Amino acid sequence: MSRHTLLIDADDTLWENNVFFEQTIEDFITQVEPLGYSREYIRRILNETERRNIRQHGYGVRSFGRSLEETYLKLAGHMARREVVVHIEQTVNALERTPPRLLDGVPETLAFLSRRHRLILFTKGQPAEQAAKVERSGLQGFFEAIEIVHEKDAATYHDLIGKHRIVKSLGWMVGNSPRSDINPALECGLNAVFIPHSATWELEHTALQTGTGKLMVLSSFRDLRQHF
Repeated sequence: MSRHTLLIDADDTLWENNVFFEQTIEDFITQVEPLGYSREYIRRILNETERRNIRQHGYGVRSFGRSLEETYLKLAGHMARREVVVHIEQTVNALERTPPRLLDGVPETLAFLSRRHRLILFTKGQPAEQAAKVERSGLQGFFEAIEIVHEKDAATYHDLIGKHRIVKSLGWMVGNSPRSDINPALECGLNAVFIPHSATWELEHTALQTGTGKLMVLSSFRDLRQHF
């Protein structure tokens, strides 16, 4: 059996992540709705604010909190209340302290795969925040390397391929995001394993594209053991 290099995403691939953000967003929308806006409109304004803040401040809980606060102040205008801003700040602080909740079968599957292949954790976000989640997860021992980047695009994949001398035909990106995990990996000539997650972040949604590599779609992380 050939030894493959598996680049494995973290958030919503190894552990739950966006479900906690979605719960926070739903609570936020409920709090803002009495101002007279529809839930759909509030979410649209929040998404627009998040896109702008990602470009300026990157990913992570703090950028998310900034987006919530800016959205509230924009929609509330002169009716903005300090106690709501404080509540947003407290909610974001609690979100930052939320321990990783591993997805079903992750530790056993990583143990199985690490005996057969080279595993590299490849995640994006605020470096200190992501590193803390990795440490709290207890999974770092399964990986030969841990790579935390600000954005996962084709240029980043090219850099990673060169840095770790990955043979493209034996390299696989494993993740839940078409935009960050699957499409750029295929574009660079890697193979990809798409494991959809029901709570994948809206801003990561896009159509799957084809590339020179192979694309595999699995229903769960533990299914990797049947293919690698």
